[in-house]
Amino acid sequence: MNDQAQELRQMVNNVIASQDPNRKQTKVITVTSGKGGVGKSNFTLNFALILQSYGYKVLIFDADIGFANIDVLMGMTPQYNLHHMLKREKTIWEIINVGHNNLQFIGGGSGFQDLIRLSESEVEYFVSQVNQLNGHVDFIIFDTGAGLSKETLRFIIAANETIVLTTPEPTSVMDAYSIIKMVRAMNYKIKFQLVVNRVADAKEGKQTADKISMVCQRFLNIELPVLGYVPDDLNVTKAVKKQVPFSLAFPNSEATRGVSSIVQRFVAGQTASPEPETENSGIKGFLGKMMKLLKQ
Repeated sequence: MNDQAQELRQMVNNVIASQDPNRKQTKVITVTSGKGGVGKSNFTLNFALILQSYGYKVLIFDADIGFANIDVLMGMTPQYNLHHMLKREKTIWEIINVGHNNLQFIGGGSGFQDLIRLSESEVEYFVSQVNQLNGHVDFIIFDTGAGLSKETLRFIIAANETIVLTTPEPTSVMDAYSIIKMVRAMNYKIKFQLVVNRVADAKEGKQTADKISMVCQRFLNIELPVLGYVPDDLNVTKAVKKQVPFSLAFPNSEATRGVSSIVQRFVAGQTASPEPETENSGIKGFLGKMMKLLKQ
């Protein structure tokens, strides 16, 4: 088993080592939540769109196996997804879809479940394909399923950082904390950041964030940076019915302003303390950690 793991790591390293060292590194972000129904996919989509308005190129990977809906929120029906690439029917470039404002996204479908059952040759193909995205965009954002499934856990651990979304509801708060606690208990040092969605006002958002941050500090001994809050806004529901992202359908809405503030804080953080490029950063680090987790 150890020999197989060593061979797999060497295979991954050989594929990734071929990339141009002068090419800019693509950063991998995971967006997750402790429970469903908190608006995670809607947040991810509009976060990505507004992030692009700052001059960054972004690609969304819809990694929610059971309820993939990034395409639905944009009123699109992708013809191909990750499953077609893993079956070698299409390349990575052929499964990239282009939505509103030229936002790129890849539908997951059953493809992420297929990852668990890949042979070594299929793993190598997957690595070689995804590695081509390095430098193609500035950020790849994985919109994961709710809760701590094996698939979601892999994306949290492999990504450069993870945004945890919650609402002020007690069950949502507890589930968000549980995700952080479980990952921490596995001795993984993950850079988490918190977003509170559907808040009545800034006061409720701050109280909710402070509650989670305090518990993380007290019981897990970790700092939990807060990116911000998104107001509960009827325009979000209207936009979903229109199948148009709310930041485009209602650019002056409270929800759009909330996500805009979050993006501004996120960008400021990236600029103020850029992470040094190491073997564990960017696409290279993501793929290395992902492949190791897939074979555990």
